[in-house]
Amino acid sequence: MDTPLHEQHCTPPVKGSPPLSPEEAEALTASLHPDWRIEEQTLIRVCRFRNYYETIAFVNAIAWIAHREDHHPDLLVGYNRCEVRYTTHALGGLSRNDFICAARIDRLLENDA
Repeated sequence: MDTPLHEQHCTPPVKGSPPLSPEEAEALTASLHPDWRIEEQTLIRVCRFRNYYETIAFVNAIAWIAHREDHHPDLLVGYNRCEVRYTTHALGGLSRNDFICAARIDRLLENDA
């Protein structure tokens, strides 16, 4: 049995490696929360919260994940929402690292519910 994505760790991308194919990316997306979507080689999820405090607590938790995995998303933060955007710039598209971090965020939100 494969190790679940949220238990895996990011690995540095190998220069010159291709990004995931659309089929590979779609297969990995199927293992994530249904709110994740792919747009233009970017994995995106909008998360909603009751207030600004909860939103910023979520942002801080993402910062911890990003630091630990050395893989950093783009975030768009508002009062009660945070848009998380993953892509692997070094590859010019999506990598397994994007999905590992997305799965960790899913796990974080499951545990916080």
